[in-house]
Amino acid sequence: MEMKDTRRIAAEPALVWQALLDPAVLQAAVPGCEELTGSAEEGFAAVVVQKVGPVKARFQGAVSISERVEGESLYLSGEGKGGAAGFAKGGARVRLEPDGDGTLLHYEVDAKVGGKLAQLGSRIIDGFARKMADQFFDRFQQAVEGPGEAESEDTAEAETDDGGKKGWFRKMIKR
Repeated sequence: MEMKDTRRIAAEPALVWQALLDPAVLQAAVPGCEELTGSAEEGFAAVVVQKVGPVKARFQGAVSISERVEGESLYLSGEGKGGAAGFAKGGARVRLEPDGDGTLLHYEVDAKVGGKLAQLGSRIIDGFARKMADQFFDRFQQAVEGPGEAESEDTAEAETDDGGKKGWFRKMIKR
């Protein structure tokens, strides 16, 4: 399956780039991620629990970053094994483009699944993959952007659905 989209993030490209390489941001952004270890230079190991249709599995996988053009683009590739549920593997080409006071984040994803997951059918898998991508980029965007201009400081401190603070990465970097 293939997907591509563009997101506008209200933060300068340097901050978005830092967040893309930060394990804490990535762990918070990946739905169902229980553990993420490693570094952008050496690659990451992850444990993710997901339910796709009637199949629930704990995936253990690895993610590596290649084709890195500092501050501009990179290629993420990964593979996860979920035991009897099957496997998932794929890659994402990510490109950042300055856009006024923000950043356009362009991504193209190509993913494949096998095992019981593949037996669910392409409509279920494609819908699940789109939902995962949307959730990932929504959470990533919240971590980087922080509260919107119309929100007050009280709202900025409100907890997000995943228990984290909205805009926490931006606040951490500014310290």
